[in-house]
Amino acid sequence: MRTLATIALSFAAGVFAAVLLGVGVWQLWAAGACLLVGLVLLGLKRTMPARLRLRGMLILFALCGALVYTALFQALVQAPVTARCGQMGEFSGTVLSRPVETEWGVRVTIRLSGSAAKAEVYADAEYAGLEPGQQISGMAQWQDAARIRENDVTAFASRGVFALLYARGPLTAEEGSAGSIRWLPQRAVYALREKIAAIWPDGDTAAFVTAELTGDRSGMTEEDAAVMTQAGVAHLFAVSGLHCAFLVSLLGLLLPVRRRALGAGLSMAVLLFYMVMVGLTPSVVRACIMQIFLLAAPLLRRESDGLTSLSAALLVILLADPFAAAGVSLQLSFAATLGLVCFSQRLSGFFKGLYRGKKRPVRAVVSFVAANLSASLAAMVFTIPLTACYFNTFSLIAPLSNLLIVPAAGWSFMLAFVATLAGFLWLPAARVLGWGVWALVRYVLWMASALTRLPGHALYFSNRYLKYWLVYAYALFTACAITGERRRKYAVAAALAAMTLLLTVGLNVRLSRCGEMNAMAVNVGQGQCTLLYAGDQAVVVDCGSSNSYVDAGSRAADQLESMGIHRLRAVAVTHYHADHTNGLYQLLARLEVQTLYLPDIEDEYGVRERLLRLAEKNGIEVVYVRRTVECPLGGAVLSLYPPVGEGDLNEQGLTALCSAGDFDVLITGDMAGSTERKLVGQYDLPDIEVLMVGHHGSRYSSSQELLQVVRPETAIISVGDNSYGHPTQEAMDRLSQAGAEIYRTDRQGNILVTVHGGD
Repeated sequence: MRTLATIALSFAAGVFAAVLLGVGVWQLWAAGACLLVGLVLLGLKRTMPARLRLRGMLILFALCGALVYTALFQALVQAPVTARCGQMGEFSGTVLSRPVETEWGVRVTIRLSGSAAKAEVYADAEYAGLEPGQQISGMAQWQDAARIRENDVTAFASRGVFALLYARGPLTAEEGSAGSIRWLPQRAVYALREKIAAIWPDGDTAAFVTAELTGDRSGMTEEDAAVMTQAGVAHLFAVSGLHCAFLVSLLGLLLPVRRRALGAGLSMAVLLFYMVMVGLTPSVVRACIMQIFLLAAPLLRRESDGLTSLSAALLVILLADPFAAAGVSLQLSFAATLGLVCFSQRLSGFFKGLYRGKKRPVRAVVSFVAANLSASLAAMVFTIPLTACYFNTFSLIAPLSNLLIVPAAGWSFMLAFVATLAGFLWLPAARVLGWGVWALVRYVLWMASALTRLPGHALYFSNRYLKYWLVYAYALFTACAITGERRRKYAVAAALAAMTLLLTVGLNVRLSRCGEMNAMAVNVGQGQCTLLYAGDQAVVVDCGSSNSYVDAGSRAADQLESMGIHRLRAVAVTHYHADHTNGLYQLLARLEVQTLYLPDIEDEYGVRERLLRLAEKNGIEVVYVRRTVECPLGGAVLSLYPPVGEGDLNEQGLTALCSAGDFDVLITGDMAGSTERKLVGQYDLPDIEVLMVGHHGSRYSSSQELLQVVRPETAIISVGDNSYGHPTQEAMDRLSQAGAEIYRTDRQGNILVTVHGGD
């Protein structure tokens, strides 16, 4: 009996239940019930088989312990921190990592003094030079990291961060323990990044290698990150088993074969150092603990067991922070590895059995393909529902991508690691090795880009029928697994799943394209993105969000591709504020665009220049709207009006009017009432059917003068989590008085208007 696995998995089940269902009094009642039933089993020595009784007691006592432990952790670690939230107060703590630049300054993670809890401090850019180990203190506005503007957020608590501290006034920084050996792993990773930048002057290659060796993807371009994600190989940047196995293999080459105990001990120490160096992410903690179990098994004269080592790793992580259970990275990492443990060998045997010949070269190729395909498919068994839930994506190309990319990525990682280490000894030699890494990185990115250009490389759950197909497919293969052993049933199940998938995709494309014209307000939170399409031609007007947890570009691209639209006739930008533009970089990286329409105004944020660089790189025509421009769109016409106002960017934006017959949709960006009055005075706007409400329902927009002229029948407000009070009651009252029916993306989600026959 796998005793450790039974205890660890039961403990994990209890923690997941407590965290995902919400910590409360129910935990103590549930813990008491588990304890009571466990004690009952303890007394049933004569009426139950001993093995079954023992397993039952282990499960119940572990569940009881998990529920009590999570409640104690919440009461002793999280609650004292959240009790101080919502008010101004002093803070002090130890810096855990170098600050990260933000739009308004820097963000630095600290461990609060006298507590096991962490917090993130947002301060001015002058504190960018803080080092791990320094002590900082000051006044700050405390914000609960798990509850932001009435929204439940798990991203912070899953990393042990329970408060966001917005500094008010100067901070005091002291030397603390900075420079001590305690912070050597952190200093090592910074030195590694600097050496990578020195070896590969090409910024794209350096960013790729940094992501590969340390898991830090912040330096990668939107385009490179997008193609790796869409190809289903972004997991290469999660420091995990590949990295750990290589480190152990490298040490094995350097140490004598006979000194097995020394090699195992040194390998364990290096793995622990590397684990801390790259940030103790769930994937690297899991991989290192599993590798340590593998190294220790021969020394203890035991066989290594994948499920036991996997469950032990999960136990260690959850003991350190039960709230890590809510983390997406932990769920994906352990789900993928569980699939490998449960199914990889069986799938590999199945694929190898398809070739019964005796030719060695052919068998070698079959074994290579079988190993890669079985690993990819096994890892996907439990991760597909998670990627569907968290990322809205189902990658069909992932098995092929892993077959063609992962081996080369493995070699690039190993060569990059050796080259970086060599760089600390002699930089010229490292740069010579770096050319090999450069070639492998170019191949990986080229292949990923080529695979993402294949039609249907990924499906998106913006297709509302796809979730039902997924349930059907899992039910189909589960039924196969629990019935007889005949293999033919899996072929039948695969054929049925493929046929129904084609029907699901085709149905959504057909229904999405009905009508003479369609206008969709995509739910991007506090921002705006409007899709206008007729047939297979589409235009996107603005794409951005001020909510950091919303990827506006991905949401828009997912929606378009789920409708079978992979090329845009045009993208129009009303103005350069981030909540209307920061999703465009992802959108332009994923979809082909013919024309980019921009207002001919300067901006202080550098958005215009960045868009121009992307347009030049992707061969997109740029048109500055200095006079009225008309863009044909199937049976509709998009008219773009140049800026009519003066002042800030809101008042210097473009206006878009899309017309199909007598049906009109008006988009005014973020212009205020004074500019709206200039607009209706300068242009002869028609009665419209749909108004994309200006400035997210601000009281300064949707003026009486505009509404009296255009008389909208429907008003759509693109709005989300914000501190501005949008949409305001004043704006909604004016819209209601004008006779408009009001819809809001924060309540209805994506809002689609379909025009039939231009009426």
